[in-house]
Amino acid sequence: MSLTVLAVLGLAACDSGAAPEPDGTSGPSVIVPGGPGEANRTLSAEDAAKQRADDDSPNSADVDYARMMIEHHEQALEMTELVPDRAESSQVRKLAERIEAAQRPEIETMRSWLKEHGKAEETGGHDHAGMPGMATEAQLSKLRSAEGRAFDQLFLTLMITHHEGAITMATEVKAQGNNVRIEEMADDVVAQQTSEITRMRDML
Repeated sequence: MSLTVLAVLGLAACDSGAAPEPDGTSGPSVIVPGGPGEANRTLSAEDAAKQRADDDSPNSADVDYARMMIEHHEQALEMTELVPDRAESSQVRKLAERIEAAQRPEIETMRSWLKEHGKAEETGGHDHAGMPGMATEAQLSKLRSAEGRAFDQLFLTLMITHHEGAITMATEVKAQGNNVRIEEMADDVVAQQTSEITRMRDML
């Protein structure tokens, strides 16, 4: 093979491995809820970040998240309160203590956030029973009547689903909300509860 052919092949190899030209985007689009009577808007990640840097006033997604997550957390605490008298596993007991230690202060933080922004904790216009991951009354009744290992297994199963629902809600508000503090709280929920889901699955 001639040196000329080798040189041409070498150039072709370099060209095939070259990095693609940037397409001018650096993140996913963000859906921004519109005001009353207004359609939602879709912004680039860069435009959404710039808009929030100028004004991170809460939008309806932020407020709804805080209101719903308070109730979501309260159900988790209702479940953990059953653990001391019914659980068999020391691991389940310790997990329940960690969940309560994390979520009770988060409830107070969200209540304070709503008050700071002049929003009522409850409006009465939402069906929070349909929130992702919420246990039904029948499931809670079954949990209340269970004991020992049967309780442990049901508690873990329900709490995994409950945590998955919280992560869904947090992920949605990160895409649709505008307030930096709410995004920070949502980030905490995703990180904390993702870790706990892994731990609970290992315990089943």
